[in-house]
Amino acid sequence: MTGAITRGVLFVHSAPRALSPHLEWAAGNVLGVRVTLDWTEQPAARDLYRAEYAWQGAQGTGARLASALRGWSHLRYEVTEDASHGADGARWSHTPDLGIFHAVTDVHGNVVIPEDRVRAALEVSHDNRAMREALHLALGKAWDDELEPFRYAGEGSNVRWLHRVG
Repeated sequence: MTGAITRGVLFVHSAPRALSPHLEWAAGNVLGVRVTLDWTEQPAARDLYRAEYAWQGAQGTGARLASALRGWSHLRYEVTEDASHGADGARWSHTPDLGIFHAVTDVHGNVVIPEDRVRAALEVSHDNRAMREALHLALGKAWDDELEPFRYAGEGSNVRWLHRVG
């Protein structure tokens, strides 16, 4: 790998069993290593499975992972890329109904709304409700609302350690 190195996590929140080898192949193709995911039943949806994979790679790997998984029916996932030297972090969220959402994140994982997005919300919002809706869209609230039940893995789930940045 050349350039700055970063790390992140691929969260497959729900996928049919039949997709598991295809997801592993797609992630491995992006990462350049064999990827074997530890699949567990998804308590929030019958006959669906979940998995997590911590990855390390060049800046931009998160975008390549999110793109490689985009468009598969019945797949809910998130990809995070930690902030690294010279680059903000990012998060990509995908649901079958909403498609993909991308947000820039700071070193703490908070979504950062770009200045132009705030200005646009101010221009099109003529009341508090419209402003709230514009900011919810900028924050990806609909994706968070849909993914939240799937993020919870149930009792006995693995502990996810946060990576130290900096």
